[in-house]
Amino acid sequence: QLQLVESGGGLVQPGGSLRLSCAASGVTLENYVIGWFRQVPGKEREGVSCITSSGGGTNYADSVRGRFTISRDNAKNTVFLQMNSLKPEDTAVYYCAAYWNRYTSICTILLHYNDWGQGTQVTVSS
Repeated sequence: QLQLVESGGGLVQPGGSLRLSCAASGVTLENYVIGWFRQVPGKEREGVSCITSSGGGTNYADSVRGRFTISRDNAKNTVFLQMNSLKPEDTAVYYCAAYWNRYTSICTILLHYNDWGQGTQVTVSS
């Protein structure tokens, strides 16, 4: 069974950077589309970014495009989210999620993913 564990969250000042990691155990990630989502208490979970199983297709929310970069290292069974130029409004719990599809060349950041991690807190504050 696929298990996902996020790490790399923390407290950072506005304008700073963090790199989140999503490590998998139980199965290999190479056949899975991976997405990053975030949620603020009292608000709906929103999609941030996603990457296809090959890494050839990515997608970003308008609010993070140009600041965040998603990547994956299938040999390490890990997906990364590099977050630069962080803003206070990026503060949230960040989750990674997965669904099996080794064929698609596109991905979406809608909430249709099957497996979810427990989340990691990102706080952007001075």
